[in-house]
Amino acid sequence: MSIKVENITKIYGQQKALNDVSFEVKAGEIVGFLGPNGAGKSTMMKILTCFIPQTSGSASVCGFDVAEQSLDVRKQVGYLPEHNPLYLDMYVKEYLEFIGGLHHLKNIKERISEMIEITGLQVEQKKKIGALSKGYRQRVGLAQALIHDPKVLILDEPTTGLDPNQLAEIRNMIIKVGKEKTIMLSTHIMQEVEAMCDRVIIINNGSIVANDDTKVLQKLKTENTYFITVEFDKPTSKNVLKNINFVVDAINSRENIWQLEVRSDKDIRNDVFQFAVANGLAVLMLNKEEQKLEDVFKHLTKK
Repeated sequence: MSIKVENITKIYGQQKALNDVSFEVKAGEIVGFLGPNGAGKSTMMKILTCFIPQTSGSASVCGFDVAEQSLDVRKQVGYLPEHNPLYLDMYVKEYLEFIGGLHHLKNIKERISEMIEITGLQVEQKKKIGALSKGYRQRVGLAQALIHDPKVLILDEPTTGLDPNQLAEIRNMIIKVGKEKTIMLSTHIMQEVEAMCDRVIIINNGSIVANDDTKVLQKLKTENTYFITVEFDKPTSKNVLKNINFVVDAINSRENIWQLEVRSDKDIRNDVFQFAVANGLAVLMLNKEEQKLEDVFKHLTKK
C-alpha cells in the first residue's frame, strides 16, 4: 500500500481541521482528493509529506510512518504544494541542481536533463524562474517533485491559474507520470479529475463523505429527477410539454430545443414520441443528460 491513513485527526486551537479520517491509496493509482475550500485537503497533504504533525491517528507512505520515520517518507514522496515555492532569482537548471543536491543525488546532471525533457522545459531551461509564465513555473515545480524519482507524488492544486492549453499539457504530463508512480492530487476542476483519476476521495468539513471509483461516483443518485434534452421541428410551449407524463418542468434552451426535468424512476422516451405525434411534431433529437462528477460533488458537500 503506497499511502495508508488511519483515524487521522488534526486540531488547530478550537477548530478540528480533520476528523477521524481513514483511507488507503494503492500503488499505481491516480486518486483525486477533493473538497470545498477549508475542507481539510491541504492539511491532509501536509501531514502525509511531514510538513505538520497530526493531533492523533497514524499515517504511512510506502510503509514508513510519517511521524516516526519522516526522513524515509520524504525520500519516497515528491510534493508540489498549492503555492509553488520557487526561488525566482535562480535559473531553471540551477534550481534543479540545488534540489538534486538536497536529495544527495549522484547523477544530478543526468537527472536534470531527464526532468527537463519529461516536463517540457527545453525551451525555457536557460531562463530565470522569475521570467517564466505560470504554466512553466508549474513545470519547474513538477520537475523538482520528480527529480529524486519518488514512488509517490502528492500534488496540491497543480493546475490552478493555467490556461486551457497549459491545463491539457500538465494533465497529459501527470497521466504519463502516473503510469509509473502513485499520485494523489487535489483540484477544483472536475473535468481534470474525470480525465485523470482512477478513484475519488471527497472530504467535507474534515470528514470523508465519498471514496469510490470515479465512474461509480458519477452514477451516484443525487436527486429525485433527471434531465433529457429534446429538439422538435416546430415550436411548442412549456405548459404543453408539462402535460407529458412524469415531466416536472420544461426549460426552453434555444429555438425548438427543450430541457425536460423528469422524475428519476421513469423512462419517458415513448411518452415524448407519443406527445410529438399527437401534436404534429417530429423529434429531431432526444438525449438523456449524463450526471457529472461536479453534480455529485455539489450534492455531497452542500451545507
